[in-house]
Amino acid sequence: MTDDLPAVGSAAALVAHPILLYDGVCGLCNRLVQFILRRDPGGVFRFAALQSELAGRILARHRADARDLDTVYVVVDFELPEEQLLPRSDAVIFILRQLGAAELRSARTGGAPVPTQAESTPGTSFWRLMGRLLQLVPRPLRDWGYGIVARNRYRVFGRYNTCPLPTEETRRRFLDL
Repeated sequence: MTDDLPAVGSAAALVAHPILLYDGVCGLCNRLVQFILRRDPGGVFRFAALQSELAGRILARHRADARDLDTVYVVVDFELPEEQLLPRSDAVIFILRQLGAAELRSARTGGAPVPTQAESTPGTSFWRLMGRLLQLVPRPLRDWGYGIVARNRYRVFGRYNTCPLPTEETRRRFLDL
């Protein structure tokens, strides 16, 4: 692979829950969150709106502009020394490659999170394959396509006046509530 994204199933990808930072009022971004929730039965992913204080602190740590709502990010290894912030197409690839691939569970001793294989939900193998194929496209070309979608997302997918609230079943996965 040409990119240095954390490998599916690697300790870097699984030790901590990856956090999706998304534009909370964007229709497309909220659809992405729902897409992940449906395909992440192990509850690996966590979520926070870019408009939240948590996202602001994370982005400041990585010298990213919190006012740039055109970018979706994935935070890997949150608050660990090796924390990574994956922007734009790298974030999308990470999400696709992680879907249904693994879940965290408490170890029998010590309660530390350990990676285990999750039961795949229908279609997750397809999305993991799409992530692998997308990773073969050079980053500048991927990010160019990402930019076109990002610039037109409000017009095509709409915009909310406020961030939609999660359901009771998924509320624990949203870190900014």
